[in-house]
Amino acid sequence: MSLRLLALLALVSPLGAADAPVTLLAQPDKEIVSDALTKDVQAADWKIAKGKWERTAEGIRVEEVPADMHGAAGRVPVKLQDFVAAFEFRLDGAKSISLSINDAKEHVARVMITPTSLRVQKDDHDHDGPEKSIIFLNQAQAFAAGTWHRVVLEMVGDTMVATIDGKISGFGSDDLFKAEKANPGFTCAGQSATFRNFVIWSAKAEPKASWSEARGKIAEAMKAAPTAAKGKGAAKGKGKAAAAK
Repeated sequence: MSLRLLALLALVSPLGAADAPVTLLAQPDKEIVSDALTKDVQAADWKIAKGKWERTAEGIRVEEVPADMHGAAGRVPVKLQDFVAAFEFRLDGAKSISLSINDAKEHVARVMITPTSLRVQKDDHDHDGPEKSIIFLNQAQAFAAGTWHRVVLEMVGDTMVATIDGKISGFGSDDLFKAEKANPGFTCAGQSATFRNFVIWSAKAEPKASWSEARGKIAEAMKAAPTAAKGKGAAKGKGKAAAAK
């Protein structure tokens, strides 16, 4: 990663439930979801679809249940347009986790983390139709078990950008992102992962004035980043590549 990008991201402040993080794309506005995800704190109305979810003193521990034959999945029913979401995660043996964003019916986008990679992508929105997932960033990166990491996801207009630990960013654009989003939530494959400090803010419809400069620097870093092996959902479809906008 370039020194210029590191200097740009060094301004990102530690995550707090009350304060929005310093962002690259979005102008945070109002806090709309805030949940520490810890024991005895129930600050958001989570809808758990699959898996085992247990609030502990450290955060919510999530694991896949083999009998479900599906990864663990839980979502907060809230409508979103332009927004910033932030949370912290710890891998405790999980094969993968993600922050997943839907619209009213289908998957839209996600940030996926495995022990050895970071992926930022548009999801397959119509399953058997012509659309495919579009991977904007598939970077080889180690996330050691038992260590906490922080994710900030920004979506404004047709663009998404995700930043991990204030050091690594990936972005991409697609017309699908312009539509109203809904039901943000976490997924977990395997056993297990812990999440904490999940906060979402609405954002102004206009990107930050500094986004154009930041976009160029991130695009340079993405081109130089080591590529992780592609897994399921790696096919490319129609859409604008990250460095193209």
